[in-house]
Amino acid sequence: MSKMEQINPFHEGELKAQACAGVGDVAQWAGGFIRDYLPEQHRDFHTNVPFLVVSGADAQGQTWITMLDGPDGFATSPDPRRIELATALDATDPLAESFAQGSDIGVLGIELATRRRNRFSGHIHGSDAGYTIDIRQTFGNCPQYIHERAWTRAPRAAVPEAQTSAALTPAQIAQIGKADTMFIGSGHQGEAGAASNGFDASHRGGAPGFVNVASPTHLQIPDYAGNNFFNTIGNLVSDPRVGLLFVDFETGGLLHITGRAEIDWSPKGAHDPDAWRMINVEIDQVIARPGAVGLRWSKQDHLSRRLKVAKRVEESTSITSFYLEPADGPALEPFEAGQHLPVEVQIPGQLGTSKRSYSLSGNPDDLSQYRLSIKREDKGLVSRFFHDELRAGSVIEARPPAGDFVIPCSKCPLVLISAGVGLTPMVAALHANAQQSDREVWYVHGARNGRDHTLKPEVDALMAQNETLHKRIFYSQPETEDVLGRDYDLQGRITAEHIIDLGAGPDACYMLCGPAQFLADLRDGLEAAGVPGAHIHFETFGPTG
Repeated sequence: MSKMEQINPFHEGELKAQACAGVGDVAQWAGGFIRDYLPEQHRDFHTNVPFLVVSGADAQGQTWITMLDGPDGFATSPDPRRIELATALDATDPLAESFAQGSDIGVLGIELATRRRNRFSGHIHGSDAGYTIDIRQTFGNCPQYIHERAWTRAPRAAVPEAQTSAALTPAQIAQIGKADTMFIGSGHQGEAGAASNGFDASHRGGAPGFVNVASPTHLQIPDYAGNNFFNTIGNLVSDPRVGLLFVDFETGGLLHITGRAEIDWSPKGAHDPDAWRMINVEIDQVIARPGAVGLRWSKQDHLSRRLKVAKRVEESTSITSFYLEPADGPALEPFEAGQHLPVEVQIPGQLGTSKRSYSLSGNPDDLSQYRLSIKREDKGLVSRFFHDELRAGSVIEARPPAGDFVIPCSKCPLVLISAGVGLTPMVAALHANAQQSDREVWYVHGARNGRDHTLKPEVDALMAQNETLHKRIFYSQPETEDVLGRDYDLQGRITAEHIIDLGAGPDACYMLCGPAQFLADLRDGLEAAGVPGAHIHFETFGPTG
């Protein structure tokens, strides 16, 4: 069996969906992002969230998606391939019976307050404490389209009876019409023993009303730019059975829907012009379960504040920096190098506001302003708005800096590796280490050529401040003036061999940021060379801007 066959994590439906979307050979690099176990940081994450979103099938083969919650510490992970849950679904839950007997499932762990999420698939079965989940595949996720909410626990009360119907009621239509969040479950069963068999649980978010109720039995769900894996869409291409879950965040009510989906690859005149595709769902059954979970969520709108563009600077052919300062009110919140700034803008012609997160590229010690260095993506709705419309004096909304892609140790050698606009968190990390005299730091960056090399003078100035800072610059397509000026170290792309040759050693912390294939190749290569996976930290980006 070839290496490609060994690592190809996708089934026929996902491959067909990737081909229809024109995203190329995703399987060539995606294996580096999909594991058959939970890395340590993912184990910590899943065992510290107060609920898990889980998809599966009932005894009749219908796909559903639900929410499993429990007291603090209800989820534990005895080893990287297993999670134990000390809780159980109520008998009114459409998946209660199949989970107790044993079933393939898809699981989403999501932290709405910090916009973190992670997914895995596996097999669930009953245990003395509740359930045991055996891990099959694990995936990472980006924070796009997640609406921040903080959670609290509510006293458990008698749960009203579940309401079952074949179509949505007017009250349920109204609920969906106000929803900015939903969860979707899908599944696939192919060749026996295939790693891609099972279910997927995924999050969808947008402006309130982003899911359109075309009729009491027909929903239209926009599909936005994502990680190009097409797990959900690919499953639905292979098996149209789908489960949907809408949460009443104020009351803990769950609205379960099962039906059949069809993908519209070119949605003309769609209710959401930001949609790249549309998932049309014909409803088979609806189950409403008031007060089903013991959690309540509240929006964090009070954390939003107005920031004014103080200036903009064109850094390269495609990247412009936007310097933001308070439009009014208190000083800016502090941030750690590697964190991002969640921003919100109102774009003319769009349904509601559009939200994105961009890495902070400035000095964490300078809180007079934030700096976002944003690449203009041709299909990027928000990045185009920033580049084309925002000028000095423009005002946007932003939440406090967030994210856990931060330097995990205080003294260990640090290797910062980036490609393209992935340099933004790395430049912030250089600023944070410029005054630290006892730490070896390597800055390794790849650009196409000098015209695309962003923030070069700033990085050179930082290097001059401290002899423990080192840099290595790669140009994949240097131009004549680049060769004459010798503004780079090596021609070509960064490889794991280049990084190992730096001599930082396996005990160093390796931080990677760039396109998905770049990260997958480097991580696989570093691990093959003996760098422990726990020492490799990465953040990906894609054309979602």
